Amino acid sequence: MPLLASAVAEAYARLTEAFPGLTVTESHPADGTPQGGAWVQAAALAEGGPGLEAFLAWDEAQVLRDYGTRARPDVVASFGLHRYAWPACLLFTVPWFLHRRVPRLPVTHVWYDRAAGRMTVRPVSFACLPHDPAATLPGARVVPDEEALRAEVRAAVAEHLDPVLTGFGPRMRRRGRALWGMATDEVVEGLWYVAHLLGEQERARHELELLLPGATRPYVGSAAFRELTGPDGEALPTRDRASCCMFYTVRPEDTCATCPRTCDADRITKLTATAAA
Repeated sequence: MPLLASAVAEAYARLTEAFPGLTVTESHPADGTPQGGAWVQAAALAEGGPGLEAFLAWDEAQVLRDYGTRARPDVVASFGLHRYAWPACLLFTVPWFLHRRVPRLPVTHVWYDRAAGRMTVRPVSFACLPHDPAATLPGARVVPDEEALRAEVRAAVAEHLDPVLTGFGPRMRRRGRALWGMATDEVVEGLWYVAHLLGEQERARHELELLLPGATRPYVGSAAFRELTGPDGEALPTRDRASCCMFYTVRPEDTCATCPRTCDADRITKLTATAAA
């Protein structure tokens, strides 16, 4: 039986309040599957067939429309994976970060309509700590301590993303470590961004360093946070991505501040401009 909506509903509501670009709702089997719009089930992306083709057609058209050029097929697939995995990881990390609850969501239980910025989920269980009032709810699995709960986060995200990476991988011309490097980045940067909106970026940095300290397979590397010094001596937090999104192949002059291709001098320029804005 799917767990009651109350276990993670509050976390998803706070996510939407802080980041209106993503609405997450829970459903029951009796509700059927989401209809209308541009809904795609995560399982369809994992299969690598027509569902994935249609999903990536959006990315291909977007690049041509916004940048006036065609991206390579592997770059289109990289963009598509990022645009799914970034919000998908929040389904696990936000309830953990806010309420210390970790839902299990296999690919057959998640639907995404990125045109409308919405996801529908059907959790099958969740992990929590012994003192959590939700521990008495149906579907609860009580784990002994914080480290055990962090292991649940890593396992739940991996359970969901592993088949998705299998579906995207051949189109991206990436395998194994390279794909899990991308997954690692999505886990870290998604929660770090949302925590900033919630006013808790520093706590998120600390929590993510504990979640991904390194050597936590299949994830690649650590959370990899560090600080640079700005022109006025100010601290500028950044991190070193484990992967590259390949955007430089579309616009070589424009890379993100955490891209492995961006040197520290350029990072400082970008981060200083962002802070000023």
